[in-house]
Parts: sequence; C-alpha cells; structure tokens
Amino acid sequence: MINYELYKVFYWAAKTGSLSKAAKLLFITQPSVSHAIKQLEDSMGITLFYRNSKGVALTQEGATLYSYIEKSQILISLAEEKMAALKNLDSGELRIGGSDSLFKHYMLPYLETYHRKYPGIKLHLNHGTTPETIAILKEGKIDLGVVRLPIVDPQLEVMEGIQLQDCFVAGAKYAELKDKVLSLELLLQYPIILFSRNSRVRMAITELFESYGYQIKPEIEVGSVDLLIELARKGLGISYVTKEFISKELEDGSLFEIQLDIKMPPSQVGFMMMRNLPLSNAASKFIELLK
Repeated sequence: MINYELYKVFYWAAKTGSLSKAAKLLFITQPSVSHAIKQLEDSMGITLFYRNSKGVALTQEGATLYSYIEKSQILISLAEEKMAALKNLDSGELRIGGSDSLFKHYMLPYLETYHRKYPGIKLHLNHGTTPETIAILKEGKIDLGVVRLPIVDPQLEVMEGIQLQDCFVAGAKYAELKDKVLSLELLLQYPIILFSRNSRVRMAITELFESYGYQIKPEIEVGSVDLLIELARKGLGISYVTKEFISKELEDGSLFEIQLDIKMPPSQVGFMMMRNLPLSNAASKFIELLK
C-alpha cells in the first residue's frame, strides 16, 4: 500500500506544474516534494514527471494516474467539507422516535428551539408505540427515542425526563360525577376509553387495576390522545389521559377529572439511546437542550 501523502504531493505537483509551489501549498520543503515523488515513482516502477522550462509536466503514465487521483482528491475535499458542516451543525439530520402525544404535547417546544438554533439540520420524527420505537432504535433507524418509562433493556441507556400524571376524565354527559369520589369498582360500571393495548400507558393502567384485583375492559380503544379527548368530550365514555395534555379542556370546563379513592401514580418520560454507541453531533446537541 502506498502512503496517501505521496499521492497528495503528486496531485499538487501535477496541478501546479511546480515542485516549489506544491511545497508551499503543503507547507513542506521542495526537497521533501522531490523525495515523495521519487518514492512514488520507485514504488510503481514508472516515471511520472519530466522537467521543462516552466517546472515539471506529467508523462503519459503520470497523466493517467492524475486522472484518477484528481477524482479521489475532489471526493476527499468534499468529505472534509461535509465533516466540517456536520461538526458545526450546518447540515445533517436528527432522527427521533416516539408517540404522537409525546411529540405534540411534550417535545414540540424543544423541537422548535432546536430548529431555530440549527436550521441546517433536518428533523425526522418516527411515530410509533414504545415497542416499535425500541425496535427501530436497535435497527439504527433513529438516533434516540422518547417513551414512557420504565424501560429495562441492557442494550439501552435511558435518561429521565419529566413526570406526567395520568387521570380519568369525562365530559358534560357525566356531570353528575363531578363532585363524587369513585371506587375502582364503581368506575368500571361506566364505559371506559383507553389507548390501544400495546401502548405503555395502557399497560400501566392495566397493571394498576390488576394490583387491586380488577380487570379494566374498555368499550373503545383508540390510538391517539386527540381521540381520547374528543370521545370523552362527546360523551362516549370516560377516557384515561395525561393531565398535562388536557390543561386547556380542564380550564374551559369541557372535561373534568374523575376523582378516585386511590392515588394514581405518576409516570416518567425518558429518552432512550443505544448503550456504548456514540451519538451523532446533531443528537448530542439535542440532548443538551433537554438537560
């Protein structure tokens, strides 16, 4: 294998037609340029240059070599420029996986700040459940995932985010429940609206009810927070939602919280990354915004 530096010296000597100019551009001495070219010629067994009145010119063999080296040098220069742009966050991409609700109600301010700060970075948001987000993270399709905790996986590193409080809410149709404190048994006598079965929120509420000896069987299952909110507002049942995501509805009175005789535990949001794999510069800067 021939040292890349020899090709670099050859390229600039050929491009400038002068050993002294090549030496100046490369910040080395002219004898060093001559020595490098001789090493290259000796290793190939051919003559690459001949001297003329202006300096040096390529032989036929040298011109053939130059046609290849010029292309590689251009690609290397482009690669160096690209790496500098990625380092300075002038270009690149940030790929995040998570649920629609977490993107809309939690991540949006961070995404807006990040986009204003680094407009050259393309944002790719992959929507899915927690299991789906874990799967695409392990496949390398995203840089990080935002999910509900707990997540126990030796392949993943998890950074905790904010705490959220989930609750049951209803609309005007169930106004008679507004000032009452319900037991779980009484709550289950009403139609319940829940997230789909493979969501982390659904798993958590199912486990909670089972810990008290009850099975929660929803009348309606949906895949988005917006539907949970709207169906409760329309009186189709009592929805289980994240309190922080319905502050507007609670304030204007279109929804009210169902009071229970047990304390509902908070849930934790977290950010997942692959353990022992370095984050891209774009992803690292986003993590800094979250801390």
